Amino acid sequence: MSEVKHLPVLTLRGITVFPDMLIHFDINRTKSINAVEEAMNNDQTVFIVSQKDPDVANPEFADLYTYGCIAKIKQMMKLPGNVIRVLVNGIERAKLASILDEEPYLLAEVTTDEDHSLDELSDIQKNAMIRNLKEIFEVYTIENTKLGKDTIKKLNDILTIEELINQMAINMPFDDRQKQTILDATDLYERYHQVAAFISEEIELIKFKKQFQKKVQDKVEKNQKEYILREQFKVIREELGESNTINDIQNYYSKALKLKASKTVKDYIKKEIDRFKSIGMNSSESAVSRSYIETLLALPWDKKSKDSLDIKKAEKVLDENHYGMEKVKERILEFLAVRALTKKGDSPIICLVGPPGTGKTSIARSVAESLDKKYSRISLGGVRDEAEIRGHRRTYVGAMPGRIINALKVSEVKNPLILLDEIDKVSSDYKGDTSAALLEVLDSEQNLNFTDHYIEIPVDLSEVLFIATANSVSTIPRPLLDRMELIEVSSYTENEKLHIAIEHLIDKQLKKNGIKEKQLTFSNKAITKIISGYTKEAGVRSLERRFGEIARKAAREILSDDKKVIKITEKNVEKYLGKVKYTFDLANEEDEVGIVRGLAWTSVGGDTLQIEVNVMPGKGVIELTGQLGDVMKESAKTGISYIRSISDNYNISPEFFEKNDIHIHIPEGAVPKDGPSAGITMATAILSAITGKKVRKDIAMTGEITLRGKVLPIGGLKEKILAAKAAKINVVLVPKKNTKDIEEIASEILDGIKIEFVDSMEQVISYAFV
Repeated sequence: MSEVKHLPVLTLRGITVFPDMLIHFDINRTKSINAVEEAMNNDQTVFIVSQKDPDVANPEFADLYTYGCIAKIKQMMKLPGNVIRVLVNGIERAKLASILDEEPYLLAEVTTDEDHSLDELSDIQKNAMIRNLKEIFEVYTIENTKLGKDTIKKLNDILTIEELINQMAINMPFDDRQKQTILDATDLYERYHQVAAFISEEIELIKFKKQFQKKVQDKVEKNQKEYILREQFKVIREELGESNTINDIQNYYSKALKLKASKTVKDYIKKEIDRFKSIGMNSSESAVSRSYIETLLALPWDKKSKDSLDIKKAEKVLDENHYGMEKVKERILEFLAVRALTKKGDSPIICLVGPPGTGKTSIARSVAESLDKKYSRISLGGVRDEAEIRGHRRTYVGAMPGRIINALKVSEVKNPLILLDEIDKVSSDYKGDTSAALLEVLDSEQNLNFTDHYIEIPVDLSEVLFIATANSVSTIPRPLLDRMELIEVSSYTENEKLHIAIEHLIDKQLKKNGIKEKQLTFSNKAITKIISGYTKEAGVRSLERRFGEIARKAAREILSDDKKVIKITEKNVEKYLGKVKYTFDLANEEDEVGIVRGLAWTSVGGDTLQIEVNVMPGKGVIELTGQLGDVMKESAKTGISYIRSISDNYNISPEFFEKNDIHIHIPEGAVPKDGPSAGITMATAILSAITGKKVRKDIAMTGEITLRGKVLPIGGLKEKILAAKAAKINVVLVPKKNTKDIEEIASEILDGIKIEFVDSMEQVISYAFV
């Protein structure tokens, strides 16, 4: 029997609700919201029906389908913007008889008819219908592999025909028209036929689509296919706003064509551009490929700058920019002369070694200026990763070329001057050995085909002029050192510092601080006092800071006190720089026992060390104080062993070393001291303390000792002799094997000092003892 009900109506766009269907949707029409609220106030029951035309804002009876579904509201939730989300469960199919009221919501009269068609079917017929639908559905699942496994299992587990029809209508990808047709069917048997027909139709559509795709694929020839795809690709990119990429690709082809490079390099770059074209712009690989192509196009493969071959001009530039440094200038001019005669010549690998502040970095810039070369600087201090030199492989995220390739890219020519600054401070860790990576860069036999991991194409570095700088060669690995030509940039003498200050540093600081040349002047004595009293260094970096300090204070005086001219003299230096900071330990005032003056090399130049030895009754203990390093401790023990071996020559009893303690001390205990040059100094001081013989006050010495009393050569002689001169020492004992080093030292430095060469401790003792 039919049953008549009066229910509030929900009209939906593009959604068809079936019995046993659980669905949620949003509503924002006032009438629909009022209908939901009315239902929630009563038994939560509404009638849900679809609109024929989704664009109609206020549907009437004629705008609605005849059949819909009575549903129960399970949940209601208010959302921002006057929107309500409802969860409903379909209960039974019903027919829209009439609209009773349109305000404040649609109130409809609906009728439900009992479906007697189910009672007319036998169990065999029902089972046959179920089996037929499932077989058709199985064919569909084979053709459509995108259907979810849960949906397939759910439909296969249903045992009643009515539930199976409803669930298939709910879960199959039928369009709204098909779903409404199934809902409109008058009896179960008709609904069964509709569902079976629609599934079969879907199967045929999928099959036809596959056949059509195969036929199109087979018929389109390769060239035509590429053309169609390219045109489609072009249109798609234009629609996506990627037309700029097409222009970029054309620019890349144009640049590759104009590039000064070999055919091999050009062909490789063109292949990379072709590959870039085929990559989707939204792909992460697209940005990597673009960056790689732009790097390849930016490299100066065969592009050169023309070197200046004017030796006189180069000599003039070097002399103007740098005072002294004769060896460096001479080597650069030799290189230029060879280049002028051969028209090519392999570029040497020059390494400037010397203390900080001696002008190693700045001379490289002057060399580039004198040769008209492009200049690029690479700071290697603290570089640990091999990839910094060789580049990253492009398989890594954020890969980039190494510093050598970047320097070429910046300089834009294949024959620049590249400065490898602080090459002695490169190190290695688990990421690779940086110094080993530099071997290929600095080996003239290998750098013809330097391979960067990022670039992958061999790059010619043979025409690059490499100049390296280092503070010390001791930390540079031997294989790397072997590739370079060492030029020592030694400490400056006071006279050289005076000339550098007058010719370069003062003018530079005056300009930097906005002071005119006549507003601030320095006397030579003032400059000399600043050099000796306020700086303690091998170079001139601290000296330049002192001039800057004076210039800043002078600038303030010029503005606040309205001074026209400020003169810096020996008397008023302390007004600007404070009390004198550094004083040299001068030679001893009288001959003493157990005190000997040694000479040492430090990173900021030379210095003198006063070694003191005391002998006292005890148990034969040897005490070493003053923060001595392992090498100096070994030198002290070697000296004692030597003295014990010659004790008979000085009437020292064998029991002396068992009944007396020997204390060796080097003042300034907070300063660590080490190095192989204090052996003869300590041995002389120990022998003096044991024998009671006095050591000359005006003598200093440097050299290492062996157990047999031989004197071994040492380094840093220029700095040591400068320190001796500052301390007003008259005689310096030097190992005989260092004769060639002394001959290379300027006469200006040796003036006023007598050098005595020694090759055994007997000679040292003969000179040292009074």
